[in-house]
Amino acid sequence: MVLAALVNTFGYRLFFALHILAIITAFAPAFVFPVMTARLRKVDQTMGADIGRIIRDNWNRIHGPSLVLAGLFGILMVVLSDETFEFSQSWVSIAFVLWFLMLGVVFGLLPWNERKAAEGDAGAEQRSAMFNGMLHLLLLLMVIDMVWKPGFGT
Repeated sequence: MVLAALVNTFGYRLFFALHILAIITAFAPAFVFPVMTARLRKVDQTMGADIGRIIRDNWNRIHGPSLVLAGLFGILMVVLSDETFEFSQSWVSIAFVLWFLMLGVVFGLLPWNERKAAEGDAGAEQRSAMFNGMLHLLLLLMVIDMVWKPGFGT
């Protein structure tokens, strides 16, 4: 199979490494912030407006752009794969759909919810947990898609 030659190209390996690093940067808060809020709830505290603003700013400046870059690096990997991977393969199409859904949560739902939380909306913390759960599910589906690549090689 051509995958052995593909792994040895510098460009592909470079964008693969960048792809993985961008994914880690993009999804770290989706796992860390829910744990932080749960621990604060146990001691009857909230994050407060200042920490909420910092979290919102991090989504806008670091984590959201990292998610965009993760997708762009993935696209470049398909381009550099010497026709091993093609945009017409179903696993690539599934990855695009999942990526667009993730972008919708990160740039649409989370900022809206953070604004509501800053305005004193009591349900914002529950919605944050739900939106982070959505990101967890989308990430799991994306990993399944990337590992098993439905439609590749058939």
